[in-house]
Amino acid sequence: MTRDPTATRDQTREEPVTQEETKVGARLSAASQVPPCMLTTLRDIGRAPGQLVHLDPERFMPLPYPYNTPESHRPLKPLTESAQQNLECDLDGTSAIQIPRPKSRQEEEELIAKFLSGLRKLFSIDSNWTFLGPLLLRMDCCAKCQNCSEACPVYVASGRQEIYRPTYRSEVFRRIVKKYVMPGGFMSGFTAGDIDLNWRTIARLGELAYRCTLCRRCAKFCPIGIGNAMVSREIRKVFSQEMGIAPAELHRLGSMQHLKVGSSTGMTPAAFTDTMEFMEEDTEERTGMSFKWPIDKAGADILLIHNAGEFLSWPENAEAFAVILEAAGVSYTLSSDLLGYDAVNYGLWYDDVQLARVVLKHIEVAKKLGVKKIVVGECGHAHKALMVIADRILTGEMNIPRESCFVTLQNIIDSGRLKLDPDRNNFPVTLHDPCNVVRLMGIIEPQRRVLRKIAPQFREMYPNRTENYCCGGGSGFAIFQGLNFPDWRSAISGRMKFKQILEAFQDTNLEDPASPKYVCAPCSNCKGGIRGTFDYFDATNRSGLQYGGLVELIVNAMVDVPKPFMEWQQA
Repeated sequence: MTRDPTATRDQTREEPVTQEETKVGARLSAASQVPPCMLTTLRDIGRAPGQLVHLDPERFMPLPYPYNTPESHRPLKPLTESAQQNLECDLDGTSAIQIPRPKSRQEEEELIAKFLSGLRKLFSIDSNWTFLGPLLLRMDCCAKCQNCSEACPVYVASGRQEIYRPTYRSEVFRRIVKKYVMPGGFMSGFTAGDIDLNWRTIARLGELAYRCTLCRRCAKFCPIGIGNAMVSREIRKVFSQEMGIAPAELHRLGSMQHLKVGSSTGMTPAAFTDTMEFMEEDTEERTGMSFKWPIDKAGADILLIHNAGEFLSWPENAEAFAVILEAAGVSYTLSSDLLGYDAVNYGLWYDDVQLARVVLKHIEVAKKLGVKKIVVGECGHAHKALMVIADRILTGEMNIPRESCFVTLQNIIDSGRLKLDPDRNNFPVTLHDPCNVVRLMGIIEPQRRVLRKIAPQFREMYPNRTENYCCGGGSGFAIFQGLNFPDWRSAISGRMKFKQILEAFQDTNLEDPASPKYVCAPCSNCKGGIRGTFDYFDATNRSGLQYGGLVELIVNAMVDVPKPFMEWQQA
């Protein structure tokens, strides 16, 4: 293969990405792309009254055929008058975390004091030993070259709205820290800049931390690897751990419910057992295979943990895993213990304490069963939480081996234990790379090696691998359903991924809904994000776009399964 000189190291394995995406020298100047009416200065975040910016759908990034129409730029749903009066929504007219407006000046001052207290803890080795090092790197080493801006799907898809520039929130944060937490004497007034630390600044900064999907694409394109996502995540942490403010979907209905009843879905251990019985029956009906799913099997080689959202929204995914592992003769078990059946760990996105509590419970379940290793199912953030971040707190006997399901699946396919007929998947298939699996962990090829063996019409979307774009639902966005945030997510943060998907299928008839085009999105959270985007643009009814995981395609290709396993959503 002749190497394209513009292709990156990760992408020379099969096909190079386009020159437009990889040639840094060709990146557009961010400043030249921002219309004058959209220029927002750093000081505006604390001084400009009313709504800081008004989003204009006409300025959003254009979409390819057949979505290059005015309908694809419809206005976002406005907040109700009650929400505008009672919630802090003066950033962009959208509310992700539903911060209540303080009722008095005294309440504002108390919140400001808590914010400053949280900032000081972020820069204390005793309070933030897990992330202090990379946070200091972000504070001191950014050259403001803006490579990260052109790499950010939210910034570009919004029409390059200034407040969504990755360095905007990071620079506001840095100046506050330099002025109030790590002052540098006389010169700090010049180096920190003129940022007012008032409640307006803090409320807008809190919402702005939830306009970043934490995909870390900015770090990929930074010459020295600085990630602005770190700043967004640490701001979220201050709001949660010090100010008691966090999205209900992540905290009250997420981490707290997970720890109390066993799953962020609300599924109790008894409900899990009942669900498994139903899924055994459904698996037999769909595949003709009758077998008992192993639950609480002591001494098994593997503890398999799914995102419990699969059981409720996409049960075919967990069923496909069961079929594959049974047919391959793998020694594994599921767990009905509290938290043992839900790999979700929402603390990853907003709160170190909640993350640690869930991680330790997962390890406790594995040790109780005496398994050799934990295998994480198709869930990107669970990969990151249990296999990367968990390394910071798991030592000694607690450091049980953990493995990605993609490695497990590749080993099964390569072993020849399954008889496969790729012609059963003879329809267009493209692959979405979950950020936490691919860019963070470098698990790039296992899923591709499987797809090349089972999907004759597999094609890459571009860019791909570690330069992929987020699904739009990252960092919890996929489960945020309050107020008008779903519109913002689908119209802006999911827009770049939708563009990629459409471009991957340009050789098909995108106006034929009866012809399925399959997006293999092997991550529960990503499926949620893509589902929201497809619904927003009515993409299944208009274009026949379908989505699902990797294991469904494997079972669909299994010769020993007489009926097609895939069930298309009807247009």
